[in-house]
Amino acid sequence: MSPSIRKLTGRIGAVVEGVDLTAPPDYATVTALRDALNEHKAIAFTDVSLDNAGQERVAGWFGELTIAHPNIPAADGTTNVLAVDSATSKANEWHTDVTFVVNPPQLTSLRSIVTTPYGGQTLIANAGAAYRDLPQALRSLADTLRVVHTNQYDYARSEATTAQRQEYDRVFVSTPYEAEHPVVRVHPLTGERGLFIGGFAKRIAGLSNGDSAELLRLFQSYVTRPENILSWTWSPNQLLIFDNRITQHYAVDNYDDHPRRLNRVTIAGEVPTGIDGRRSEQLLGDASHYSSVLAVAA
Repeated sequence: MSPSIRKLTGRIGAVVEGVDLTAPPDYATVTALRDALNEHKAIAFTDVSLDNAGQERVAGWFGELTIAHPNIPAADGTTNVLAVDSATSKANEWHTDVTFVVNPPQLTSLRSIVTTPYGGQTLIANAGAAYRDLPQALRSLADTLRVVHTNQYDYARSEATTAQRQEYDRVFVSTPYEAEHPVVRVHPLTGERGLFIGGFAKRIAGLSNGDSAELLRLFQSYVTRPENILSWTWSPNQLLIFDNRITQHYAVDNYDDHPRRLNRVTIAGEVPTGIDGRRSEQLLGDASHYSSVLAVAA
């Protein structure tokens, strides 16, 4: 039986039904899921029965896995699972995962472990729609720009409030990384153009810090327009997969001190390419232990 795909908004997001994630994958199902990701950017599965190994296995349908993070240790007993835990970090900032390496993950999967009685949504924005929304003059400008991404600041919050969060921040920046990417990335499977910026984007090559900040703020305002955003409210036993090449996401810190945990597994990605065919470059740090550099994923 073919998967059932139900759109969640006009521009981003769909719920997938009729797929047994515990069964061995078949080519037709994986192709249908990849097609759904290409079209909807984010797909959600509800009432799933997966443990860490099961999440790693499903993520592996789409390609080779990265380790959990270049600097942060994996969840206990795993290699590929990162605990996204409110006890250590609340990432209430728009970002694309691990863009400070030359080949950020192509896809991110999140599985609900501990959900909150209210709040705690994950917002996901369609960066391809944002690019199309730009006036032609801004699109033409963005097409020519390159931007340096880095892990060398606390993108998540201005001040860590507990010793546990301070330690997380220390480890996060313990090995510095910088990568230069095109501001406009061409999706390797669809050819769609998207704004490739977000919270790790620090400065635009060739511009002052002030001019960089103003331009990045302007481009970012198009990414986070409400019509480009899926707001996903978590319940137990859910899996969310989104295309890290053409989205940004934001974990909303609106659940007081209730515990919240998602387990993250990411799939290795290609080196981004701009519309001029120029590829991204690693400027600082060697992240080869984190992720293999893949050819285009099928």
